[in-house]
Amino acid sequence: MKDLTKGKPSTLILAFALPIFFANLLQLTYSLVDTRIVGTFLGEDALAAVGATSTLSNLIIGFLQGLSGGFAIITAQKFGAKDYKDVKKSFAMSLLIGTGIALFFTIFGLLFLQPILKMLNVPANLLETAKSYIFIIIAGLVVTYLYDACAAALRSLGDSVTPLVILAISVILNIIGDLFFVVILKSGVKGAAIATVLAQSIAFIVCWIYMIKRYELLRIGREDFKNPSSAMVKNMLSAGLSMGFMSSLVNIGSLTLQTAINKLGRDYIVAQTAARKLTEMFMLMFGVFGNTMATYCGQNLGAGKIDRIKRGIWLSILYTCIWCTFAIIASYTIGDKLVYLVTGTDNKNVIENATRYLKFDTLFYYVTAVICIVRNAMQGLDDHITPIVSSMLEMVGKIVIAFTLVPHLGYTGVIIAEPIVWFVMVIPLIVQIFRMPVLKQTSLS
Repeated sequence: MKDLTKGKPSTLILAFALPIFFANLLQLTYSLVDTRIVGTFLGEDALAAVGATSTLSNLIIGFLQGLSGGFAIITAQKFGAKDYKDVKKSFAMSLLIGTGIALFFTIFGLLFLQPILKMLNVPANLLETAKSYIFIIIAGLVVTYLYDACAAALRSLGDSVTPLVILAISVILNIIGDLFFVVILKSGVKGAAIATVLAQSIAFIVCWIYMIKRYELLRIGREDFKNPSSAMVKNMLSAGLSMGFMSSLVNIGSLTLQTAINKLGRDYIVAQTAARKLTEMFMLMFGVFGNTMATYCGQNLGAGKIDRIKRGIWLSILYTCIWCTFAIIASYTIGDKLVYLVTGTDNKNVIENATRYLKFDTLFYYVTAVICIVRNAMQGLDDHITPIVSSMLEMVGKIVIAFTLVPHLGYTGVIIAEPIVWFVMVIPLIVQIFRMPVLKQTSLS
């Protein structure tokens, strides 16, 4: 466990963020390897089929990750306040409520998968391949959530190292599984999906066993599931649903944009798949410091240490802006090589459009850095409304662009979509962060 309410903020933030960075990097590495394996061994049609449904899986899984992260904010606050009884109860409630929500998404997703894919405008020749892949991913949502919930609980106690180690095991198993099912067994895209779900299942089991053996605070029993206070349940639902909707609103916008991209043809689907994979890599640090701020602000709010919160937010913005500069340099120097590395394709149209996307969008990453840090910090400070308002603006902006600019400008409309909405969605965050009463206080200790 690591108490983030004591010690030098800069040192604590970097020490806590570093394992999260490597964890996210590992996850991204697997995603890139998975894309390369599918593209190399199964071809561009299979890669396009997976890419055409990636926004759907990102939507659901992103919501569940946000849900688990929001629940963990309450756990972090209880830990910061030294309320160890409620640490256990909040973790128990995160498992109970979150599993129920994940089960609902699983049943709903499997029952209505066919009409959902048609709504996404997945090309007819890719429909069956796409369906076989996303069906398995949706079927594994419960175990995906359970792992996320356990990892989030560990981070809420200041342990960001254990989730990294377990994720490393999962990624290695995932890559081995990909090669086994796709290359050896010739299972197609279904094999890649099976490998993913199996690796996540093993990660959850390992995480659970370690967690209950190592941390007495997370060793829950039947009594921890009984009679939770209405205030705690309300706070958990507020934080969890806010984080979940914050993620899903963004992904709904991306999903709508993807439906417009799917109409542009295979080359543009593959180009967007590559561009988004590389964008995830370039934006890696935003999520790292965003997650760090959610836990850091949660613990320090529980301890009443407001001055530390202010310092932490400014430091995190500084660190991410430095990262933005490196992302811009990379996109302008080796962007085309990175696209080839991800897709394995020599298709000039794919490489040119994906590189064009990266060169334009990275110029505006400084705005995105502020968005990610501030809205996660707000979640840790119990403002669950403003981040949703900001994310809703992003969703609406992408939907409008999908139905207006993309039909007229083609892929250029896709390229300019995100920078436009970033400038809009950052406004309520900046206004509110300077108005928050809690940040106008001085530390209680």
